[in-house]
Amino acid sequence: MSTVVAQPEVLAASAHELQAITAEMQASNAAAFAPTTQIVPAGADMVSILTATSFAAHAELYQQVGARAVAMQQMLETVLSISSGSYAATEAANAAALG
Repeated sequence: MSTVVAQPEVLAASAHELQAITAEMQASNAAAFAPTTQIVPAGADMVSILTATSFAAHAELYQQVGARAVAMQQMLETVLSISSGSYAATEAANAAALG
């Protein structure tokens, strides 16, 4: 027989902490958007233009990956919150059944 031990309050606290981390990550990504994607070439030569374009392309890719990471963190936060409530409800039902 398997036993699962869960502390709903720890799950809820983790979800809340993850929400704060996700918000900070979103703010950081937003702050980095313009300075990293709108790079002005250092000169008018082709190397400067291509280098600036390459850096901007990498920054765009970073923004896409960052958006996916935020979405995954938000899903994890939702799962932790739901699990916290489910475990708490199950514990309450079990305690009531035992008298």
